[in-house]
Amino acid sequence: MCGSRRYLFVAALIILSAGASSGETVFHNGGTGSCQGCHTTPPELRASDSSSTCLLCHQAPLNVLVPSGAYVATDTRISPMCLQLAPGGDFCWVKKDYRWSLTGSAQTFYSRGERHGHNIVAQDFGFSADTRLLHAPGGNYPSISLSCISCHDPHGNYRRSASGAISTEGLPIIASGSYSTSPDPSPKGTVGTYRMLAGRGYQPKSLGGIYAFTADPPAAVAPPLYNRAESVSETRVAYGSGMSEWCQNCHVNINDNATHLHPVGVRSQLSNAIVSNYNGYVTTGKLTGVYASAYTSLVPFEMGTSDYAFLKSVANSDGSVLTGPTRSATVMCLTCHRAHASGWDSMARWNTQSVFITFNGLYPGIDNGAPAECAQGRSALEAQKAFYDRPVTMFAPFQRALCNKCHVAD
Repeated sequence: MCGSRRYLFVAALIILSAGASSGETVFHNGGTGSCQGCHTTPPELRASDSSSTCLLCHQAPLNVLVPSGAYVATDTRISPMCLQLAPGGDFCWVKKDYRWSLTGSAQTFYSRGERHGHNIVAQDFGFSADTRLLHAPGGNYPSISLSCISCHDPHGNYRRSASGAISTEGLPIIASGSYSTSPDPSPKGTVGTYRMLAGRGYQPKSLGGIYAFTADPPAAVAPPLYNRAESVSETRVAYGSGMSEWCQNCHVNINDNATHLHPVGVRSQLSNAIVSNYNGYVTTGKLTGVYASAYTSLVPFEMGTSDYAFLKSVANSDGSVLTGPTRSATVMCLTCHRAHASGWDSMARWNTQSVFITFNGLYPGIDNGAPAECAQGRSALEAQKAFYDRPVTMFAPFQRALCNKCHVAD
């Protein structure tokens, strides 16, 4: 032993904090972190459950009031706003319930928090299982067992080799493989999978039954600065291939689900018309866009490649690469949804339950006179935060749903 368990745990938290501020967490570094960072003594966790253990470090501390690093949740005791703005979204949104009634109507409408994202179970942090969807839509993964480690391998065993192969054995993991600044795997070592996502054969040891993954993690690369407002420039994660196939580890039959009519993955290669629509669409009524500046993180797409050199050249947060799709691009689950949670129903990237996402040049809110069917119980500032602090002027005064980015001509 190099020191006491308490010392190692504190050291692990310090290392994680340093990594979180730079965008690449040194504690995990693509693989297994210090055992004492998560366990008192194996297999005992430092919190009541696995997600609570993750949130010891991944929920923003009380003094963090701006989006930062690897935080995936805002402490609702200190802020009425969900402040974290990573591409996956802030789990804080699943605690936000909204209700409204239309003028002259006795009927009440709801946008319940549990509809805003993946309802991880984290007892110590007030997150609980979905009460209506008892299993993953399109699959049978039990909601009561949904946790951070349902998707992310906490021990970081999955790695990508120089050949591109994903495995749990072989050369050691030398670094994270998630970022445009990450080193490439080499004959001397591998890198971790994107966001430490688990691959084929994975199933948490705490989960009974047979739910082992059948697909490996996607080819994707994030910029090192990713948890940030998009008020000036987009945060572009370079999605290459395999995201929807990976989501189907739990949502097995989502493509066959009668309530989910949009094809995704390899079945959804963009047509010439969709490519033209995406690249030409700017806002409602403005179709003067061009390929070189067409991209928006509100409607991302897969580029149909696993070429990591190319993906690294595309991932950015400074607006340096905003190219739109070509015919090799495909729709993926994350084209319309966020991975963790969002401010809207179905964890969508925009409000899919309203005709307009802006109203008379404003984000619709209960505090600015917008119609109830547009504000839907939210304040204008909450709506702006759900759009990652974009100025409302980035949209048309009466902006319609962003399905139009691909389907405006339909």
